[in-house]
Amino acid sequence: MHYKPQQSVTLTEALRKMEHYCAYQDRCHKEVEDKLYSMKLIPEAKEKIILHLIEHNFLNEERFAKSFARGKHSIKKWGKQRITQELKQRNISAFLIKSALNEIDIEEYLSTFHQLAEKKNSLISETNVHKRRKKLIAYLQYRGWESNLIFEKVKELNP
Repeated sequence: MHYKPQQSVTLTEALRKMEHYCAYQDRCHKEVEDKLYSMKLIPEAKEKIILHLIEHNFLNEERFAKSFARGKHSIKKWGKQRITQELKQRNISAFLIKSALNEIDIEEYLSTFHQLAEKKNSLISETNVHKRRKKLIAYLQYRGWESNLIFEKVKELNP
């Protein structure tokens, strides 16, 4: 086994890599900082790169939060609580989280919730009503849907 020393990256190379990284998909500051950390750059270089990315609109936390919320809702069928939790883990401000959640159309949101709950309910093979309810509740809570929506729907589907 040969040991290969870590190749150092020039500032220009790191800058181009980070531009590509941010252009490929919206990123938050935390993801960019983690990526820069893995490149083992000096703090001044990291700051310069982050500033460049922000100035040239490669890095935009508001745009990231909005596209994250829209994507996770429409593709992964997540509720607002799960989206909020995931954005908080990425150090997104409460203001931007609220703004991102406003991107989700309320009618579409509720429609997605009802479709997801009905589909999951039809897939649960449990015959015991209590256990069936419990499984449906756990599934919808994991997906981040609000409790009031969950309990109303569970009562409707499993009286």
